[in-house]
Formats: sequence, C-alpha cells, structure tokens
Amino acid sequence: MELDKVGISRFCRRRLAYLMFKNKYCENIKDAVTFIEQGQIRVGTEVITNPAFLVTRSLEDHITWTNNSKIKRNIMKYNDQVDDYDMLN
Repeated sequence: MELDKVGISRFCRRRLAYLMFKNKYCENIKDAVTFIEQGQIRVGTEVITNPAFLVTRSLEDHITWTNNSKIKRNIMKYNDQVDDYDMLN
C-alpha cells in the first residue's frame, strides 16, 4: 500500500481512545479519553496521557490498565483475582 492512498480514517482508527472503545475497555470514546487523560492506561510499559496517541499494530495487544488504577482493582475483585499484596497499594 502506498502512503499516498492512506486516508485520515485509517489514522483515526489507530488512536488509543478509539482502540480502547473497539476492544471494550469502555462504553464510548468520551470515557476512553477521560481514562487516558487521568493516566489510567498504559501501552507496553509507558503510561499514556494523550488520547491521540497512535498505537502500532504490534503494540495493540499491550494496552492495559496501570497497576495503580482503581478500575483494574475493581475488575480483579470482580474476577476474584485480587492478591492481598495488591490491596496494599
């Protein structure tokens, strides 16, 4: 594929907020933007606070909640996967 034929919509679909919505981390893109701006999302080992961050295909599988995220803690409680050590943080 030539770079001249890449449209704007393809770039928009690589943005972190859209990928969070697509992968069902949240119910809408507005919530995704809020979570990202609060510093609750990490891509690989880096915490991302820019909702327009472009995620490569190789990093798409490495989108996770940060370790100190209350949302991650609630998900782990729901799934009964909380470790006592994790509750101390």
